[in-house]
Amino acid sequence: MYVLLVIFIGYLTGCIHGSQLVGKMKKIDIKNSGVKNSGASNTTILLGWKFGIVVALIDILKATLSILFVLYILEGQGITGETQTLLVYVNALFIIIGHNYPIQMRFSGGKGTASLVGVLLAIDWKIALIGIGILLLLSLATDYLVVGVLFMYISFLVTTYLFFGIEPAMVVVLLSIMSIMKHLENYKRIFSQKETRISSMFKKES
Repeated sequence: MYVLLVIFIGYLTGCIHGSQLVGKMKKIDIKNSGVKNSGASNTTILLGWKFGIVVALIDILKATLSILFVLYILEGQGITGETQTLLVYVNALFIIIGHNYPIQMRFSGGKGTASLVGVLLAIDWKIALIGIGILLLLSLATDYLVVGVLFMYISFLVTTYLFFGIEPAMVVVLLSIMSIMKHLENYKRIFSQKETRISSMFKKES
């Protein structure tokens, strides 16, 4: 029963899209414009960094609140320890699934990067510090966000295994595979030197 509950909460909150809310306000279809992605990076390309930050904050916050809500429910029912941890990771998986495949957007959403940041913040501050630090460092060093995202997932996998064991780590493996599949076009654009660089995104004014 609790598995179904955390899946439902995760998917439902994941379906809340910052880009969709901002797109309606600015009267632009973010998903089908720019690089055809309904996330903070494409919002930044289209509308400037201020709106990109708003979208990122919405997508981060929804993930954090979903996990905190699940923790509140589980602790209220006396579910702790390894069972609680695994259920939290299942919730995290379906937050990202909801973001990437939202029902109201015909199952074609974003790539889940900002939502994963929210997941890290809610799960453990040490995992978040390492993962977000690696994301920022490698994204800025290479000038490609997608490179930082890839290594953030790798760090999440390693730290999850070290802190919580194999079962939660297997959930992160699924998350990582989903992220790689979602970012295949970005990797191809890097090799063809057509991928949008971070420096160019932040030059755009709203």
